[in-house]
Order: sequence, then C-alpha cells, then structure tokens
Amino acid sequence: MESSGEMVPLPVLMESNYRACTIPYRFPSDNPKKPTPTELSWINLFANSIPSFRKRAESDDTVPDAPARAEKFAQRYAEILEDLKRDPESHGGPPDCILLCQLREQVLREVGFRDIFKKVKEEENAKAISLFQDVVRLNDAIDDEAKRVENLIRGIFAGNIFDLGSAQLAELFAKDGMSFQASCQNLVPRPWVIDDLDNFISKWGRKSWKKAIIFVDNSGADIILGILPFARELLRHSVQVVLAANDLPSINDVTYDELIEIIAKLKDENGKLFGVDASNLLIVNSGNDLPVIDLSRVSQELAYLASDADLVILEGMGRGIETNLYAQFRCDSMKIAMVKHPEVAQFLGGRLYDCVIKYNEFLG
Repeated sequence: MESSGEMVPLPVLMESNYRACTIPYRFPSDNPKKPTPTELSWINLFANSIPSFRKRAESDDTVPDAPARAEKFAQRYAEILEDLKRDPESHGGPPDCILLCQLREQVLREVGFRDIFKKVKEEENAKAISLFQDVVRLNDAIDDEAKRVENLIRGIFAGNIFDLGSAQLAELFAKDGMSFQASCQNLVPRPWVIDDLDNFISKWGRKSWKKAIIFVDNSGADIILGILPFARELLRHSVQVVLAANDLPSINDVTYDELIEIIAKLKDENGKLFGVDASNLLIVNSGNDLPVIDLSRVSQELAYLASDADLVILEGMGRGIETNLYAQFRCDSMKIAMVKHPEVAQFLGGRLYDCVIKYNEFLG
C-alpha cells in the first residue's frame, strides 16, 4: 500500500506520555542557551559520521558534480552542528536524534542527493537474496520450536549489523564486508543488556497472534536474512504479517519500493516464500523518511492496517532503541536491535554490539 496525505498516530500506540526520544538529551532545569553534555556527545556522534556520508555522496554517479556537492553537504551539515553547539535552540532545536537525522537528510536533498547508499543497498540485497534459501533451510532443519525461534531472533541481530549509519561499522564494512553466518556465531554472550528472549519464546508457544506489524530497518542481510525468515515463521503459524518500510531513502534503510522488489524476487511462481504461503504478507509505506521514527506520525495506510494488530515489532537501533524503547502499546510489543553506538551502550549500561530484545505483553 502506498502512502498519501496527512500523517496520523499509530492507533495501537498509547499516546498519553509518548515522546519519540528514549535518551533524555536535556531536562527542564537545563539552560536553554547552553548545550548539555548529552547533546554535545550526540552532536559529535553525528559530526563523526560526516566523512563516511561524504565518501558515499562523492561516488554517487547519478548526480552531476557529485564530489563538489558532497563537499558542500559536509560543510553545510558541519556548520549546522556547530551552530547547535553554540545555540541549542537554533535550527528548530533543542536537538534530539530525530532533528539531527532530519537536518542531515535535508542538507543532502538540498545539495541534490536523493539516495547516496543506493549502489551498496543493491549489491547487499543481491548478495543476501542468494543466501536466503540457505538461511531458511538451516532454520527449518531445527525441529525444536524454542531453539528455532531463538535461532531466528539471533538471525535478526546478525542481520542488523549491516548498518552504514554507524561510523565504526561503515569502516569495517568497507574493509571486508560481513559474513552473516559469522555474525550469528559472534553475537555477544547472553544475558544481553535487555534480554526478554526466554519470555518471548515461552509466549510464542502459548500465544496465537493474528496480525503482526514489523517496522523494518536496513537493506541487505538485515531485511532479507534477519527479518524475512522470522516473518516467514510467523506466516507458517497463520499470523498475518505487515512489513512497514520507509517512504524515502535514508542511510541504507530499505524503502517501500525496494522491499516490494525484494519480495517479488524471493517468491516462487506460486507466490510462496520457500514453501510457505505468502498471501498473508503485506508491505506498507510507513510514510517515514528517517532511520528513526515518531509513531505519532505514520501514514494513514499503516494506521488502517495496524488498527487490529496484536503484535508490534520495532527492529533496529534507531526505531527500536533510540526513539521507541519505552513506547507502550495496546497490544503485545517487541523492540529488537543491536547496540551500535557507544553512547547508546553507555545509556543502557551495556556493551558495544550488545543486543536488546524487549518484549512486553499487553494484559489489557
């Protein structure tokens, strides 16, 4: 379903105390004209990502004079971040992660870039599509249901590593790409910083959800080898699955149009996902254009489909941790992500590359 028109709140969101920002950057008692230490550390985090964004932009061959425009982006965005350090109320501040992401996208679009990660997304999607059957086969071979669900969840974490918004991971990725199987093996040992895996698995055996909304994150291994095998398992259990993807490109997040294309490539001529009927799999445009999300502003199409959902899953650090870790819903919910910024690890009291699986059952 395509997105059109005005944005509305997600109907199953409890809106009363909702704010799309998990980490408090400032408190009411802070001086409005002076940046807080938390604001400064996040502004610096975004500043540190500028070189890798500039590099991607320089090599965007769909844009004339890409190197000059990339330089312009780097200068302009760096200036904005410096302005925010001097006066946190400039540029629509005080800053939070939504504003810092918005400003970065805005500058990229103003200088003429639309999708600087397009090429790497296409390469990674092609690689992951070629591995999809193997990953699904390995999961299907696990007879014990609890172990199979755990393996699928570990696959989501392993896939979520493909995130070029993290400066360290962008560097690592540029060096040697990433092996999905190795990533599955190399997750930090449990217990994870927020670890509701056992609780989720026990509910999986006892609950029968009817409709799950999954807010998806990155292209490549993340969506294809992490989320889709998990979604396929839900379909096997007669759950209707709605994948909500971004309207416009942002970092290497998968867009609605790209996801439609990916699913079409993975389905066989009978519309099955490696033997599983996919007629209950829907893809919807969330109306979002950032790697984070404000659930009080989603597309009407998504709101319509979500009105009777009994499970909401937010995947990825931007959506699942940085903006919605404490979001409450009138249905069961799961936030699942890998921690890829030291600032987030510090806030949660965990390790870098730690895992978060936060499952909340709605008891009505």
